Amino acid sequence: MYTVVAYQVASAINLKASKQGLQWQLLFQDSDELYYKSSNESFIYLFQYGMVSFFNMNHTEIERALEQIKPFCVNYFSEKLSESVEVIIKTNTLRVQFDSVVLPKIDEEMIRLVMLNTSQSVALQSFSEITEELLIETNEHTLYLEEKGKLDISGHKLKRFIGKVLNIKNKITENLYIFDAPDITWEKEQLNKLNQDLKQSFDLKDRYRLIHDRIEIIKENLELFKDIMDHKESSRLEWIIIILIVIEVLDLFVEKMLT
Repeated sequence: MYTVVAYQVASAINLKASKQGLQWQLLFQDSDELYYKSSNESFIYLFQYGMVSFFNMNHTEIERALEQIKPFCVNYFSEKLSESVEVIIKTNTLRVQFDSVVLPKIDEEMIRLVMLNTSQSVALQSFSEITEELLIETNEHTLYLEEKGKLDISGHKLKRFIGKVLNIKNKITENLYIFDAPDITWEKEQLNKLNQDLKQSFDLKDRYRLIHDRIEIIKENLELFKDIMDHKESSRLEWIIIILIVIEVLDLFVEKMLT
C-alpha cells in the first residue's frame, strides 16, 4: 500500500525558479504545474497556487523535500492544510473508493491524476474556510444594517473588503480547473474514467459550486452596501450644495438690508 499526501505549503510557488533549482527528474511541466519523479517509485507534484503533493514518501523524506521547495515559496506556511489517500496496487483493477484508490500498476500518469485531485481537494478546503469567514463577516454587517438602519463599515474598509473578495475569486478561477480534464485524459479512456471517478469521490464539483455560490452572495451584499454608501455620499453633497445656496441667499439678503 502507498500513500498520496497533499499540503498547502504557501500562498504561491515560483515554478520558474523551482525548475531551475530542484534536481528531481522532471516528467511534466506547464505554467501552473511541475511533476517530478524523485526516486524509482516516488513522485512530487508542485502547483503554482501553493500546493505540493507527494507519493510514496515517508515523513522524513517529505520534510527534506519541503526544505528544498521552501526557498521558492511566497508566504510559506508553518501550519499546513493537508489530505491523504491510500493507493493500492492490484493487477487488472481500477477502482476509486471512499478513502483509497486501487490501481492496476504504478503508472506515473495514474499517480499524477490521484495527486492532482488530492491537491485540488485541499485547495478547495482552504478556499471554503476563507469564503465561510468572509460570509460570516458580511452577515454581521447585514445584521447591523437590519437592526440600526445604517452601515457599520467605512468607505475605505468597504473598498478593501471588495478587493479581498475579488482577489479570492480571481485566485479560484485561475488556479482550480475542476471542470476541465488534463490533456492526458483525452487520449486514454482509462485515465479519463479515473479522473472522473476521483472528482466524484472528492466531491470536487459540488464543493466548488458551494464556494462559488458563497462568493456570489457576498458580492451581492457588497454591491448593496456600496449603493447605500454612494446614496449617502450623494445626499451629503446635495445638503452641502443646499447649505451653500442658503448661505449665499442670506448673504445677499443681509447685504441688501445694510444698503
